[in-house]
Amino acid sequence: MDYGDSVDLTRHTSWEAFLTAPERKAGRLVLFTTKAAVPHLTFAFEPGDTLLFGRESAGAPDEVHAAAQARLFIPIRPPARSLNVVVAAAIALAEGLRQTDGFFRA
Repeated sequence: MDYGDSVDLTRHTSWEAFLTAPERKAGRLVLFTTKAAVPHLTFAFEPGDTLLFGRESAGAPDEVHAAAQARLFIPIRPPARSLNVVVAAAIALAEGLRQTDGFFRA
């Protein structure tokens, strides 16, 4: 990617390492899952929220569900069952940035 140098990427060695990382001290863990009851458009995002997404094949593990302060779903029209994880992440991030005035303005 030609824009890869413009992002800060941290890869944690484990879920526990992620949870105890200094940057995790603030903000909520917000999990997007098909098992949620709250649609993302009714949720009030806050600066510092960390958006979590599970694997397309298996979703998020139980320990991620347990740690999340909020569990949200993105409504889609039946008979569709789910979205590609990249599409879901883009939808969720766009809504979170919109609500928190986080979009870059030139």
